[in-house]
Amino acid sequence: MKRLLIVWHSRTGAARAMADASARGASAETGVETVMLSADAAGAADLLAADGYLFACPENLAAMSGAMKEFFDRNYYPVLERLSGRPYAMLIAAGSDGTGAVRQMARITLGWRLKPIAEPIIVCTHAQAPEAIEAPKAVAEADLTRCQELGSALAAGLSMGVF
Repeated sequence: MKRLLIVWHSRTGAARAMADASARGASAETGVETVMLSADAAGAADLLAADGYLFACPENLAAMSGAMKEFFDRNYYPVLERLSGRPYAMLIAAGSDGTGAVRQMARITLGWRLKPIAEPIIVCTHAQAPEAIEAPKAVAEADLTRCQELGSALAAGLSMGVF
């Protein structure tokens, strides 16, 4: 059985909702175990035990969230040169454009030699004022559907041996 690891961080709920939707899609596929861990709980052993990855986080100040960055910092060297060729995808919840978090995560995953299997899904909440930034977020159903489809596609590719 293949294993898909979904690592997420969320402060206001949007990235968590996106990760949950992708997990629902992935869980519908046979032959793939879906494991969902928060960024602070996921470690090198979890990365090594997985066949593919979905990383979900908010963009904060034009970068991935600090908790997700800490996950990558803590695990980067323990798994370096041990994940090469494994597939991954990104889910980003952003107040404006999300591209800073995508660039940052793409550079890290390039160092691990992971293989992107889809364009990142960026959900823009348009939260710009402090009150809106800190408020709990709801993700539109259409965006959750895209996340679910990505989780399903990644899991199906793992199951069929495409990735």
